[in-house]
Amino acid sequence: MYPIEAKHLPSLRARHRWSGIGPNVFLLGMTSMVTDISSEMVTAVLPIYLAFALGLTPLQLGLIDGLTHAAAAAVRLGGGWLADRWRRHRELAAFGYALSAVCKLGLLAAGQAWIALAAVLALDRVGKAVRTSPRDALVSLSCEPRHVGLAFGIHRALDTAGALIGPLVAFAILALLPQAFDVVFATSFFVAVIGLAIIVLFVRNVADRDAPSTSRRASLSAAASLLRPGRFRNCLLGGFALGLVTVPDAFFYLVLQRRTDLDLHFFPLLYTATALGYLLLAVPAGRLGDRIGRGRVYLLGHGFLLAACLALFGLQSGTAAAATALLLLGAYYACTDGVLMAAASALVPAPLRATGLAVMTTATALARVAASLCFGLLWTRWGIEVAIGVFMLGLTAVMLASSMFWLSLESDPAR
Repeated sequence: MYPIEAKHLPSLRARHRWSGIGPNVFLLGMTSMVTDISSEMVTAVLPIYLAFALGLTPLQLGLIDGLTHAAAAAVRLGGGWLADRWRRHRELAAFGYALSAVCKLGLLAAGQAWIALAAVLALDRVGKAVRTSPRDALVSLSCEPRHVGLAFGIHRALDTAGALIGPLVAFAILALLPQAFDVVFATSFFVAVIGLAIIVLFVRNVADRDAPSTSRRASLSAAASLLRPGRFRNCLLGGFALGLVTVPDAFFYLVLQRRTDLDLHFFPLLYTATALGYLLLAVPAGRLGDRIGRGRVYLLGHGFLLAACLALFGLQSGTAAAATALLLLGAYYACTDGVLMAAASALVPAPLRATGLAVMTTATALARVAASLCFGLLWTRWGIEVAIGVFMLGLTAVMLASSMFWLSLESDPAR
């Protein structure tokens, strides 16, 4: 055997670091990145469009946010189950991406009719709900089980790169063409079409490697069995409880804007700062979850959220304090979004992977519906300070109550 020269060691280490990660992970990440550029262009301007251009109250904002999450929850379970039943994860995910792309044109058609706008946003959420579970199932099936946290970290990092770019594009458009929300919506549609093309042309379905060829397809009884007492149900309940006390993104950014008196033209940049923190930490958080336990990293993420709320609660002015709150919010997402999906993937058999992830995301979405309505009501009735304070106390209590479970949740039961 020939000795390995030192100059070859970096490339060998890089190959080893990414071994066990299939090309689907990167292709799905590229799909999500381009799609997120499109969706975050809209998301970054939507709060100011609704609150200032249309003059909606915080309670109305909460109702719209709750409606969109409720619409997603209504179809997410069916989408995940159908993906497992048909074993067509790619096709169902592509349908969800296509539906969301069409909704960008629907925003143009809705104009300033806020009820029609809420219906289009709900349909857009339906598209996201349909695609998320099949896509995440493909991510988990396209890598070795011991690297599932890293795979989700890679996917979420690419996804977040889009979340970083999208608000910048929206900011550039509004800087050149003030109040040109229709241009933002039209541009987001054409970008979404590019993301759809990637998954249709390049992504492939993956067979369940751990399941014998004679295994039965997913059934309703098998899907219902996921809710029986066990580790997955405990994970589900823990994620749901923490979702109930999570400050909704739109409100977080609106509070920050009002506390700092930020010019509305710079509002999209708030999303960019959060995305930057997420982008930098997504892969390290995924790798850390694989090594020390995903439940521990998930709990750590909510510690970052509590710190972000604390910074928001005491914020009066200052760029540094605002940037700290936004980066902490990004760290929260890096340690929770993909990490929770990786933890759930390890607790669900491959033939029910999309169904199990759909159950998990549905539970957290329903929790966000309640959180949005509650935060909007608290803000409308008693003010910003009361709303933030109540959610901070609730988050602290739930973290303490569920800490034993999250700390004991291993990164991989089979490890």
